[in-house]
Amino acid sequence: MNNEFLKKYAELAVKIGVNIQKKQTLVINSPVECAEFTRLVTEYAYKAGAKEVFVNWNDEICNKLTYLHADESIFNTVPQWLVDRQLSFVHDGAAFLSISASDPELLKDVNPERIAKKNKNSSIALKEFNEKLMANENSWSVISIPTKAWATKVFRNESSEEAVEKLWDAIFKIVRVDKENPVEAWNQHIANLAKKTSYLNDKKFKKLHYTNSLGTDLWIELPKDHIWAGGADNVQGTDVKFIANMPTEEIFTLPDKNGVNGIVYSALPLNYGGNLVTNFSMTFKDGKAVDCTAETGIETLKHILDTDEGSRRLGEVALVPYDSPISNSKIIFFNTLFDENASCHLALGKAYPSCIKNGENMSDEELSNHGVNDSLNHVDFMVGTKDLNITGITENGEEIQIFKEGNWAF
Repeated sequence: MNNEFLKKYAELAVKIGVNIQKKQTLVINSPVECAEFTRLVTEYAYKAGAKEVFVNWNDEICNKLTYLHADESIFNTVPQWLVDRQLSFVHDGAAFLSISASDPELLKDVNPERIAKKNKNSSIALKEFNEKLMANENSWSVISIPTKAWATKVFRNESSEEAVEKLWDAIFKIVRVDKENPVEAWNQHIANLAKKTSYLNDKKFKKLHYTNSLGTDLWIELPKDHIWAGGADNVQGTDVKFIANMPTEEIFTLPDKNGVNGIVYSALPLNYGGNLVTNFSMTFKDGKAVDCTAETGIETLKHILDTDEGSRRLGEVALVPYDSPISNSKIIFFNTLFDENASCHLALGKAYPSCIKNGENMSDEELSNHGVNDSLNHVDFMVGTKDLNITGITENGEEIQIFKEGNWAF
């Protein structure tokens, strides 16, 4: 591991990721395995003027033991103190940094009904908290660093030490900390994404049509006044920018929740709560997923779809070129943060209100009337392939090629 790159990465997460402000609290969600890096981030946050850094540690081995052995009743409730703590940080204007580095197959032997029950009840209890972050009321960012369990899944033929080193090298390149000036490299990258975003917003597409050799043939309607976004977000009502995902290669918007029809096939595995879903498909009619198949993990996929009514509908449409740093690495990361930025993707569940004009100020009913999906879930899955074609249809019926053979057509 390159210690100089490690320091640059920690500084990048603080200054570009969450963009910590003077006298602001930073909340870090970190696996215990990532303690050394988390301490480094904490140090840089204080150097940048943070008021306080609060670390919420989690241990996925203990979590697995809980799933295997705890009393069934605990999966039905979430302690009120946990909800109150999260909301108190939001109301205090805190920034939130999460480190995503789970073992992709840790929970493969756990009853998926227990996981689904826990996820659903946690989403219900933390609904207000999650909605505030999705509406960009606070800055937030998700990053990843290697753990042994994750690295050895990615690099199966290497020793754990070699696998971790290889994963560090891949991450350093992908998040641009190998550049002489990572901050400037990111600023340039965000500017390039902004140009694509501007083009798509100018076209005001009414529909998108996806096709590829896997069998994907999907029509997605976009609501009136939808907004494409990508790169940096602004904290609501301010000029403070943050990067929600590092890395990010995507430009995204929301679909009309009732306007999705056809079939779509996955391009990469979905890691959901320690369970892998592979080679799956979903068929949509009038916005709703009415059928699904999977080579492995079908029960996990069904549990996702059955979480609530909105989990069977799409909440995000994201465009990512096949010719991008993550895709070109030829690595399947089994980690959605990376894999979704290697491939065009869609998301089941809740849409981002910021992706429709004045959405942050609309009520739930108003958003629904505009075709904006609501759900306890927001689950990204990858659909982009090297032969994916996407055609956009404008309001006056003009057809414009957006993606050709997996990459931008403009």
